[in-house]
Formats: sequence, C-alpha cells, structure tokens
Amino acid sequence: MLESWRTRRRNRVIVARLYETLVTLTRRPDLYGDLGIADTFSGRFEALSIHVHLFLRRCRIDPALAPLAQDIVDRFISDVEDSIREIGIGDQSVPKRMRGLTGVFYERVAAYDAALGDGAAPEAALAEALRGRAIEAPGGEDESRRLATYMRAVEERFRAIPADAILQGRLEAEIAS
Repeated sequence: MLESWRTRRRNRVIVARLYETLVTLTRRPDLYGDLGIADTFSGRFEALSIHVHLFLRRCRIDPALAPLAQDIVDRFISDVEDSIREIGIGDQSVPKRMRGLTGVFYERVAAYDAALGDGAAPEAALAEALRGRAIEAPGGEDESRRLATYMRAVEERFRAIPADAILQGRLEAEIAS
C-alpha cells in the first residue's frame, strides 16, 4: 500500500513538471505578438490548448504514454476550471462554462489533427484551421501561417523527445529554443 502511494505521488510530480513546461511555452510573448494570438483569457486558453494538443499528439506515438496523456488532460481541465473561478465566474455557472470550454478544446483537437494529418499542404491546412479559432483577427493570414509554422516546429521537437524522458517529466531541455 505504501508503494502504491509513492507511485501515485511520483506520477503527480511528473504530471506537474510536464504541465508546467506546457504552461511556460504558453507564456512566450511572441505567441501574443508576432503569432497573433490575442492576449486575453480566451487567447491564453487557445495557446495552452495548442500546446496540450501537440503534447497529446506526441503521446499517441507511444502507447506507454497514454496514461500520462490522460493525466495531462485532467490537469488541463482542472487548471481551466480554477482559472475561470479566479476571474470571478460564480460556482453555479462553472459547470456550464466548463462544458463549453471542454467542447471548444476537443473541437480544436479535431480541427488541428485533421489539418496536421494533411500531407499535401500541412501549413496551409493548419493555418486555415487556426483562423477563427486561435487567430481571431479579421484576415489574420500572416499570423495564422506563422502560428502554423510554430506549431509544426513544436510538434517536431516533441516527437524528438524520447518516451523515457517524458515518463520522467522532462520536456524543458529537449524543447528549449
């Protein structure tokens, strides 16, 4: 029983490290300047959704990472709920808001997965998927192309991280740049 407790605690620490790295990536100023994501609650949600999504894509490559991927999603949902409470959404409205935000996240996952899976012109398909979602500005073609290029680069860096490193909670050094 004590060993089971230690394992759960160690897993929470690993999830916390990985999630903190994803949040740190979300705080990059260029996302909200050059890449066109709005520096608002919604924009930050979009930026975090993008990074969580790209991490989940990496986890799909290796079945050993599946439980960890679910833990990251759970942490993401919990973090979003805490955030909406902090900005003053009342307790009675939280479940409705969470259903909406969770639906938005999974809609993004489906749209970005479809675009990233398009081998013909992945940046163009992804840029199109980003417009009206992560890029709210009218037009936004340049920003969406730059954000698509950024996402492809992050996806490649995530793919290069060995599963063993991820299982130990390490993303920082592997994606620094």
